Amino acid sequence: MSRILFVLTSHDRKGPAGADAPPSGFYLSEVSHPYQVLTSAGHAIDFVSPKGGKTHVDGLDLSDPVNAAFWDDPALRSATENTLAPGQVDPDTYAAIFYAGGHATMWDFPHNTELATIAANIYERGGVVAAVCHGPAGLVNLKLRDGRYLVDGKKVSAFTNDEERAVDLYDVVPFLLADVLKERGAQHLPAPNFQPQVVVSERLVTGQNPASARGVAQSMLPLLGAM
Repeated sequence: MSRILFVLTSHDRKGPAGADAPPSGFYLSEVSHPYQVLTSAGHAIDFVSPKGGKTHVDGLDLSDPVNAAFWDDPALRSATENTLAPGQVDPDTYAAIFYAGGHATMWDFPHNTELATIAANIYERGGVVAAVCHGPAGLVNLKLRDGRYLVDGKKVSAFTNDEERAVDLYDVVPFLLADVLKERGAQHLPAPNFQPQVVVSERLVTGQNPASARGVAQSMLPLLGAM
């Protein structure tokens, strides 16, 4: 059994802190579905966020039975409301780190150097780095010891520019995720809007949107089994 660190956003809206903007947070199905896949395979999950403590939820669709099972579990709900702070995390404990999405991540993932250091440590020890939808916002400034971006030279998937247009947030997000990943040297591989797309490149696993979340976790399993 391996331990996996799930990263949830601490931000609570689709806009900068203090802005009069629609609420946001971690996207529930991008946590609940990977959680089910990974724990069913015997792995243990801990939750961290940039600020630690309480997080906020988006995509609270309880007609999805996997979402409902997660959200109605008092222990899991408590875990998302009492997340670890980065300073409480020992990277050597974890075989993988998984950045869950939600538009809110675009405001607090990119510049969190503590989380980037944790992820780089896990990767350089032979571990897995994974992210889905807007979770790859946590990868845009993530550098390895040699000074190169983790995504440089790798194939990736993330929420696309066309999907931002489709949800009317193209001009709201602080940057276009797919564009910045490409600026960092990644090859971004898009699928049609809101269709599942998972890309594995060495020990980096990324997914395009909520429909890709389960597939990201499923693609992590063989990598974890090889460790």
